[in-house]
Amino acid sequence: MLICRLCLTKTNDFKHLCDENGEDSEIYHITVKYFDPMMEELVPRLPVDKESVEFHNWKISYEKSHILKSICQKGQDDKCKEDNDEFCELCTYRHALELPHLPDMVFRKNKLTLQHPNGAVLEFLPMDALRSVENGKQPLQVACAQEWKESRPETLVEEKFKPFDWTFTTEYQGTVNKMFRIEKCEQKLNKFKLMQREKILFYHDLTLFEDELHDNGISSCSVKIRVMPSGFFILLRHFLRVDNVLLKMHDTRFHYEIENDYVFKEYTKREATYDELKKVPPPLFTLPNEIEQYMPIKEQMAYKLFFK
Repeated sequence: MLICRLCLTKTNDFKHLCDENGEDSEIYHITVKYFDPMMEELVPRLPVDKESVEFHNWKISYEKSHILKSICQKGQDDKCKEDNDEFCELCTYRHALELPHLPDMVFRKNKLTLQHPNGAVLEFLPMDALRSVENGKQPLQVACAQEWKESRPETLVEEKFKPFDWTFTTEYQGTVNKMFRIEKCEQKLNKFKLMQREKILFYHDLTLFEDELHDNGISSCSVKIRVMPSGFFILLRHFLRVDNVLLKMHDTRFHYEIENDYVFKEYTKREATYDELKKVPPPLFTLPNEIEQYMPIKEQMAYKLFFK
């Protein structure tokens, strides 16, 4: 017989807050979302997960930790003042982004960093990913706005259709410092080489932020990296699905081959309405890797990021 640490009720039915690898489970994120700030006392915080590897002069590292708190440290209906010397973690995001509200889950400490001895740094950060989301200072530019409003009850629209991009659509393409020299090019991603079987020296998958759009779909930004003997490959993806309206996918791929003095970058923007995808099996709508092939390319650009 166990005692629930949230309601103090005796029970034999329980769920683990962490998986077998010590990482947060889905139950943990639900608990944080609906019971924060009680979590500080109820659940011990796990240390930040960190790892780094050296690869052909590149130092590749990641950090992974918990989602951003949903309540200011000053209380449920309060927030840190602008003249404070220090903001709590939630108010740091509030003041920096000035969005009416943040995604359900912001993994504020999650980041992937690649550093070269010449000083070039390539990073993937949740704060920077959210900076390109439209806020109230600019006209609303959501392609699905009218269709979404027409497909929802009026009371629902009043509550959820805010004067900012409530889908948290971002065209974030990673963060580079000034030590890179960037040139636009006509080169294509070497998919043939990437499809060759190679030993995986290092792999990781990080979520930067995610929101379920009030149960009307999903908006997720994530980054994956894999390192092989021939080089490394990174996929930064923002995937948006607004149920019964449209899907968007913004992919930025980075491919470094050890014989080159540059990192190749390809940005691809895809978009399709549900009407355009009516012949596609609905289960694929929840699988970005599967639905991608059915979504037409709206924009594509390629660059070389020279670091020497």
